Amino acid sequence: MSLGLNSRSCGSGTGWFRSAGRVIRGLSCGSGLVLTLGLAGCAGKVEPQIQYVRVEVPVQVPCRAPEVAIPSWAAAGLRKTDSLEVKVRALLAERRQRIGYEKQLEAAAGACR
Repeated sequence: MSLGLNSRSCGSGTGWFRSAGRVIRGLSCGSGLVLTLGLAGCAGKVEPQIQYVRVEVPVQVPCRAPEVAIPSWAAAGLRKTDSLEVKVRALLAERRQRIGYEKQLEAAAGACR
C-alpha cells in the first residue's frame, strides 16, 4: 500500500521526508476541504451558558425533643422497718413507673429520628 500523491501536482522529496512531505503537500495542494471544515468548526462556537443547579445536601439538625422528667421512685421512701408487704407493693409500683418512664424516653428518642 502506497501513501503517495501524484508527483506532477505537488512535487517530490527524498528519504523518509518524502512520505511526510507528500502528506503535507497533499493537505496543502488538496481542495482545501480540511481548512474549510476547520474554519467552519471554529466559526460556530457559542459562548458557554452558565447554568445554576440546585443540589440537595443533607445537613445535621440538632434534636429538639422534650426533656423527660425523672419520676420520684416509689421505693425511694422505703425504710428497713417497713413490712415485707409494703416493700413488695412499692417495688411493683416502681416497676410500673420504670416501664412508663422508659416509654417516654423511647418516644423522645423516636422523635429525633
